[in-house]
Amino acid sequence: MPAPLPASPTPPPRWPGRLASLLGDWVLEVDRATLRSDLQAALLGALLVLPQGIAFAALAGLPAQYGLYSAVVPCIVAALAGSSRQVMSGPTNANSLALAAMLAPLAVTGSAHYIELALMVTLMVGAIQLGVGAMRLGRLADFISPAALLGFTSGAALLIGVHALRDATESGVPAGMGAARTVWALLSTLSASHPLALAVAALALLGAWASRHIWPRCPHLLIGLVLASAAGVLAQALLAGRVAPLVVTGTLPHPWPSLHLPQVSWAEGVELFDKALALSVIALGQSLSIAKVLAARSGQRLDVNREFVGQGLSNLVGGVMQCYLSCGSLNRSLPNLQAGARTPLAAVGSALLLLVLVALLADALAQIPRAAIAGLLLVVAASLLDLSAWRRLWRIDRAEAGVALATLLATLTLRLESAILLGAGLSLLVYLYRSSRPAMRLMGFDRTGPERRFVVRADTPGALPACPQLHLLRMEGSIFFGAASHVDAQLHALRQAPSPEQAPRHLLVMAKSMNSLDAAGAEVWEHELRERRAMGGDLHFHRPRPQVLALWQRSGFLDRLGPGHVHADKQVALAAIHPTLDPAICARCQVRVFRECQQDDPGAAI
Repeated sequence: MPAPLPASPTPPPRWPGRLASLLGDWVLEVDRATLRSDLQAALLGALLVLPQGIAFAALAGLPAQYGLYSAVVPCIVAALAGSSRQVMSGPTNANSLALAAMLAPLAVTGSAHYIELALMVTLMVGAIQLGVGAMRLGRLADFISPAALLGFTSGAALLIGVHALRDATESGVPAGMGAARTVWALLSTLSASHPLALAVAALALLGAWASRHIWPRCPHLLIGLVLASAAGVLAQALLAGRVAPLVVTGTLPHPWPSLHLPQVSWAEGVELFDKALALSVIALGQSLSIAKVLAARSGQRLDVNREFVGQGLSNLVGGVMQCYLSCGSLNRSLPNLQAGARTPLAAVGSALLLLVLVALLADALAQIPRAAIAGLLLVVAASLLDLSAWRRLWRIDRAEAGVALATLLATLTLRLESAILLGAGLSLLVYLYRSSRPAMRLMGFDRTGPERRFVVRADTPGALPACPQLHLLRMEGSIFFGAASHVDAQLHALRQAPSPEQAPRHLLVMAKSMNSLDAAGAEVWEHELRERRAMGGDLHFHRPRPQVLALWQRSGFLDRLGPGHVHADKQVALAAIHPTLDPAICARCQVRVFRECQQDDPGAAI
C-alpha cells in the first residue's frame, strides 16, 4: 500500500478572511444590499448629528467644532474596533453635562486650559476603558436582566420623546432639564408653542410613518426629514414677517480634527484621575446598555469585552485628535437601527458623510429646522415602546415587571448609567430572594399497587395519606448562607407538626435537585441529624449530587451519618428504612403506604 501523500499546507486566508478576524464576521456579509442600507442610514446619521454635536459641545463648555470632531473620529474607531453593528458613538447629553460639572472648578469654562483638561481626561478615560476590556470584565454585563433592559429601553424612549417635544414646540423651554421638569415646563408654556414648528414636526412624523407603510424598504426617516425641512423652508419664505422664524441647525464650524497632544501638567493629571474614573463608569454604562438594547432588537450576539475595547480605543484616539469624551449615543444609535443599518459601515459612512456635507452643503444644512429632527426622534421613540412586551412580562412574572417599572422610572429621573445599575441591582435582589427560599416539597404516592408514582402531596388532591413515622422530602435548589435560615425553619416545622410526640421521627431527603451547599448549608444538615436522632429517629438521603457528597466527605458529615444512610434508589431506601420504624406504631397504623407495610400485613390490598 503506497504511503499517503503529505498534507498540503493550508493556504493563508485571503484579505476578506483576514479582515473578518480583525474587525468581525460582518465583513463577510458586505454586499450591494448591505451597502445600500448602510449608506441610507449613514446619511440620516450625518444629518442628525449636525445640530446635536454643536448643542452637546455647548453643554460641555467647549467651542462648537469640538462637538463635530467628536462625532467623526470616535464614531469611526468605535464602529470598527467594537462589537455592535449598529451602535454609533459620539458626544452625548449626559457625558457633556458630567464633563462640564467636573472640570468647571478647575478652569474657566471654554478657556484654552479648560479645553486641554477636557482632552486629557478623554485620553485617560480611553485608557481605563481599554483596560476594562483587556481584563475581560465584560461578564458584568450578564447581570443586566431582560426586565431591566425593557425598563431602560422604554424609559429611553420616553426621554427621547420628551426632549423632542421641546424642540417640536419651540415654546422657549430651556435644554438640560430633567424629564419631569421638561414636561411641566412644556405644559406651562403650551400656549406659547410655535404653530409652524409643530406643523413641521408633525409633517416629519407623518411623512416617515406613511412612507414606511407604503414602501417598507425605503429610508423612511430620511424621507420624513427632507419633506419636513423643505416644507418648513418654503413656509417661512411664504409667511415671512407674519410668523417667528424657526430654530434651525445654524452655522456649521469646520469639522476637520487635527493631531494634538493635550498639554497638562503631571499634578493636574493626577487630580484628573478620579474624574476620569467616574466618567469611565458613566460612559461605559451608557454604551453597554445601548449596545445590549440594540443587540436584543437586532438579534446580534454582542461581545461585551470587545465593545469595551472599542470604546476605549475611540476615546484614546479621540483624545489626541481634539475630540472630547464620547460613548454610545442613544439619539444616533436607535435611529441608525431604525434606518436599516446592517454593519458598522453605517457609522463609518455617517462620520465621513458629515465631513463631506459640511464641506459642500454647509449653507443648506444650516437651514434644517430643529423641529423636523424632533419629529423623527418622536418616530424613533414610538417604535421603542413595546407595550406587548410589558403585557407579557406582567403575565409571566410580576416581580420582574416591578424591576422593569423601577428601571423605567430611574431612567426618567437619574443618569442613564445609574438607571441601568439600579435595574441590575433590583434583578439580583429578586434572584437572591427567590434563591434564599428553595423549594421543599413533601412527597407521597398517588395510589397503591405496582404502578404507583411519587407525587408532590400538596399538588395532588388524591394522594395517599402520609406515613406517620417517615417524611419524604424533595429538596430543590442550593442551600447557601442566604437560604440556610429558611431551610432550617422548614425542617424545624416538619419536626414539630402536628406535635413533637406525633411528628414523624425519620426523614428521607430526595437530594438529586439539591445543587450545592456551602458551610452554612452543611451546618443545616448537621443540625438536622442531631435533632432527628435526639427524637429517636434518623436521617437518610437519596442520590445527593457528587459535589455535595464531596463536601460532606471533607467535613466528616458522612462519617457521622454512618453507612447505609445514602441511597441510590428510592425503593432501596424505603426497604432499608422500614425495619428501623417503630413496630408498635406500624401495628396500629391504617395507612400502610409502603410495599413493605403491605408485606407486614398479608391481608392488605396490594
